Amino acid sequence: MSGFSPYECAKEFATHTNRSLFITGKAGTGKTTFLRQFRAETTKQLAVVAPTGVAAVNAGGTTIHSFFQLPFTPFTPTPAGREALIARMKMSSARRTVIRELEVLVIDEISMVRADVLDAIDTVLRHVRHRHAEPFGGVQMIFIGDLYQLSPVAKADEWQILSTYYQGIYFFHSRVMQEAPPVYVEFDKIFRQSDNVFIRVLNEVRNDAL
Repeated sequence: MSGFSPYECAKEFATHTNRSLFITGKAGTGKTTFLRQFRAETTKQLAVVAPTGVAAVNAGGTTIHSFFQLPFTPFTPTPAGREALIARMKMSSARRTVIRELEVLVIDEISMVRADVLDAIDTVLRHVRHRHAEPFGGVQMIFIGDLYQLSPVAKADEWQILSTYYQGIYFFHSRVMQEAPPVYVEFDKIFRQSDNVFIRVLNEVRNDAL
């Protein structure tokens, strides 16, 4: 998309294709603005989730575990692990309908999402939507976040289980990301000029400069 800014490029992909996107960038580059604007303007059936309650409130959505009825125990990306997840899932018919009609799922603060959680989301989407052969059950995914900020958390005993299946704990280490890599878009222009000092400090933290 020659001539497009990263912001415009992300908007074009999100609006006019069904390609999944990973939108990243430093603090103040417009990631939250993009989410709010896309949510306000899109005609697609959309849901917004985030890994924590605070992030979910900030994004105007709900938590991943609440939306998908996921347990807080590690998910193992095996046939047995998938069967166990589906078997213990207690999802209302209303929520199933929402998921079946879903066209776009936005995950905000993606840096905090563990690889196994993303594979669990993929498993639920494929199952509920009856589209088992398609990554995320055919839903367009928009991942938003800065990998230099908050990282996923895995306790030692959890990582002991997960390390059998994953090279690392980040969302991009998930099985589904290996199968279907998203389009990568990095916002690089700082928009919040009024917060210059705050932006500089955040970016110094981001780059381990402090």
